[in-house]
Amino acid sequence: MLDFLEDIKRMNKRQLMYQALNFGMIVSSALMIWKGLMVVTGSESPIVVVLSGSMEPAFHRGDLLFLTNHKEDPIRVGDIVVFKVEGRDIPIVHRVLKLHEKEDGSVKILTKGDNNSVDDRGLYAPGQLWLNKKDIVGRARGFVPYVGIVTILMNDYPKLKYAVLGCLGLFVLVHRE
Repeated sequence: MLDFLEDIKRMNKRQLMYQALNFGMIVSSALMIWKGLMVVTGSESPIVVVLSGSMEPAFHRGDLLFLTNHKEDPIRVGDIVVFKVEGRDIPIVHRVLKLHEKEDGSVKILTKGDNNSVDDRGLYAPGQLWLNKKDIVGRARGFVPYVGIVTILMNDYPKLKYAVLGCLGLFVLVHRE
């Protein structure tokens, strides 16, 4: 820690400004990549982390899912979808159990977690028996096992999140190359 402080003291204003701009470029690049993924995948959240064991054995807690949500690509029974329910902030990853397609093009969707004994009607908003297409955030297209456990740990332990972000920020500001 003392080495970091010594490095900061040795930097002149120009070097500090250069490091701050470097940090800003890293953050803005990450945001641009995220927005680009949103456009390409058609999903407001192209990457999500599985937070519970409700989809085991297909997906485990901490798996990182890649989503798409193209309007022209129809949802079918058996698809694994991520949906948001009114009144809940966190999206849910479950499998499509039943579909009701109407002649006007509207679709009613019923989901269920593979590891759950009953369908998801108890998770939907009060009075809601089916999901609509607008509730679907995306459909799982691929996954990387357990990579998202870091996200879960940082959400479960906020002090860890701030420590990691602080260390990374300090490293970017102090590192001269």
